[in-house]
Amino acid sequence: MLIREKFTVTKRYNTIAIALMVIGILAILGLYITHGAKADVHKQARFWGSLLQNSVYFLLVVNAVMFFICATTLAWGGWQMSFRRVSEAISACVPVIGIICGVILLLICFGNNHELYQWADPEKVKLDDSFQWKSGFLNKTFFAGWTIFTIAAWSLLGWKIRKLSRSIDDKPLTVEEGKKYMWTNTVWAAIFIVTFALTVMSSIPWLWLMSIDAHWYSTMYSWYTWASTFVAGIALITLFVIFLKNNNYLELTNEEHLHDLGKFIFAFSIFWTYLWFSQFMLIWYANIPEETTYFKPRAQGIYSGVFWFMFIINFLAPILILMSRGSKRNYTTMTFMAILILFGHWLDFFQMVNPALSKDHVPTMLWDFGVALGFVGVILFVTGRALSKAPLVAKNHPLIKESVIHHT
Repeated sequence: MLIREKFTVTKRYNTIAIALMVIGILAILGLYITHGAKADVHKQARFWGSLLQNSVYFLLVVNAVMFFICATTLAWGGWQMSFRRVSEAISACVPVIGIICGVILLLICFGNNHELYQWADPEKVKLDDSFQWKSGFLNKTFFAGWTIFTIAAWSLLGWKIRKLSRSIDDKPLTVEEGKKYMWTNTVWAAIFIVTFALTVMSSIPWLWLMSIDAHWYSTMYSWYTWASTFVAGIALITLFVIFLKNNNYLELTNEEHLHDLGKFIFAFSIFWTYLWFSQFMLIWYANIPEETTYFKPRAQGIYSGVFWFMFIINFLAPILILMSRGSKRNYTTMTFMAILILFGHWLDFFQMVNPALSKDHVPTMLWDFGVALGFVGVILFVTGRALSKAPLVAKNHPLIKESVIHHT
């Protein structure tokens, strides 16, 4: 079999990526002119809220792809090896989007507008016992330090894992070298997973997102956020795999691998729903005012349309469409579902952020969607470059044979 080892970035691919980034820049400028440059602090908050929502969402999505790599590495799974380089290329977006997101977060934290992070306003902290009680965690110094450390750790660990993967491209391994290589990979994957657990699965969603509603808290929030971005990350991998297959790349990847990606999307859509229902039901049933204040505008207020539409997309669509074996092996169906999942969980982040900023009306999503397209352009651009710099198949990896003979 003739294998095309490296991806060639075409002019059309570049044009699409750059066009999307231009749309994103124009959307940011438009949102700044209509909201960010106004004297009204609420309109300013609308501008910063859109940047926060999109940057955090796409950063967590591309970082979830590295989590997928490390989780399968710890399991010594081989089925995904034929398209692992796709996942690695997507994870190369973490440093780029991480810098963008970090700058936005720090500008919000240390800026003059405290509508998003009210706990960052010293005057409000003095008047609020709840803010004072949480000040050991919700303070500018800790926020900035932990944000910078987190983004740097994700970037550096991801770089190390990608470097390890590519270190054997030109060096076939002996049995003993293969054992040592697998152990080294396992150690670094474990370090990433522990870092991931201490950030994405706990503290980072509290700081970046939950603290927008600083008087409310949920112990399930970080897991809920992780599940949302993980299933979106699998959808993103699926889109790139299908794109490359349609362009005659990834010859060793077949419908068996696509089927398993479909099972991941199906399973973790249900897992996300389990967390969604558990968080919602327990708070709603208890009917404690300081807890239900979060869900009141979302489930019954002006955001109810977004809230329930997001639920339909993220749960009912996957469980109905991806139930059958054939749908998970169909390129068209999987492409449609992957795009729908990415949009559905983007809506999830929209309703996480905006109800705290715009209480009397649902802001138009046109600007937000334009900003989102800009980040999609960044992902396309960076991933394309990463794919073109290394072989598409890790042919010398000890587990590559398992992927070649994989069947479900």
